[in-house]
Amino acid sequence: MSELTIIHKWYWVWDFEKEEEWLNQMAEDGQVLDSVGWCTYRFRNCLPGEYIIRLDLDQNDSNYHELLEEAGAECVGHVFKWAYYRRRTDEGPFELYNDIDSKDAYLDRIIRFIGIVFFLNLLIGLLGIAADSPAAPANMLCSVLLAYAIGRIHGKKEVLQKERKLHE
Repeated sequence: MSELTIIHKWYWVWDFEKEEEWLNQMAEDGQVLDSVGWCTYRFRNCLPGEYIIRLDLDQNDSNYHELLEEAGAECVGHVFKWAYYRRRTDEGPFELYNDIDSKDAYLDRIIRFIGIVFFLNLLIGLLGIAADSPAAPANMLCSVLLAYAIGRIHGKKEVLQKERKLHE
């Protein structure tokens, strides 16, 4: 019977790479992600290094999901639009985005998604200010954080562009 461990941890949306690193370090240490929720990670025992974990902004594409399943990946769960996948290391390398172009397109998808949420929060916040709603400051604060997130992810895109120029 596998022992379960629950860890509550917070990651900002722009830290998705750090979150993935942490999840892979847990798997390397013998604790594989079993399920995920809002700031909640449930792990079960596994052989050290038995799994590789990947995060992805879910594309709602059944062909993509089938392709991942055929490649041996298992979806562990979702938090909003973020999907968490695991695959056994003995099945070989597991990369979702392994070249500059695919990483760039991935970051564009993240920016578009966050941009939509940003504009919705901004609109709701501005309408709330006009209507003297007590929730308006929270929406405006969310807008500021989301704008910051877009800037941070755009910074990751700039790093990719520099890397692209080095390889040309």
